[in-house]
Amino acid sequence: MPLLLTRERCALVLVDYQTRLMPSIHGGEAALQRALLLAHSARALGVPVVGTEQHPRGLGPNDERVLALCEHTVSKMHFNAADDGLTGWLRQRNPAIDQVVVAGCEAHVCLMQSALGLLRDGLRVCVAADACGSRRPDDKALALQRLAHSGALLVSSEMVVFEWLRSCSEPPFKAVLQLVKQYGA
Repeated sequence: MPLLLTRERCALVLVDYQTRLMPSIHGGEAALQRALLLAHSARALGVPVVGTEQHPRGLGPNDERVLALCEHTVSKMHFNAADDGLTGWLRQRNPAIDQVVVAGCEAHVCLMQSALGLLRDGLRVCVAADACGSRRPDDKALALQRLAHSGALLVSSEMVVFEWLRSCSEPPFKAVLQLVKQYGA
């Protein structure tokens, strides 16, 4: 596996930024803003964006800003989205995908279990820690620690964006730089 993320072999998975869940997430709006940076950048650079929604009848749909940026949303009942078809969708979307950037809520439940499921299925997983959240900060911290010990790489949203971009000479550089400024607070 290459050490750097490449947009040709990568997908972005946004886990459960749901309308009824987000108000209870510690730092939820900041995590959502970082997820929007990732999603807008992914779209600008041709990286597939897929969302997940945990029991949407109970927790509502994803935030409309996230929903609008996802080309597909996996409705799931398992906490691990890979058990509800996420890996299959990624492989069908592009068989070359072997890297997945994952962000979402709750970090210690659906995000963690989905990332572990993707690892189990042989994908290289990077978790955008600044775009993740839980109701309690301690739960997020423990989830990130467990994910790191399980083989996931912990990254920041900007690390991902600039690895996808590769060079300031890339045509979308200025547009992506504006996104970094817009969602970088």
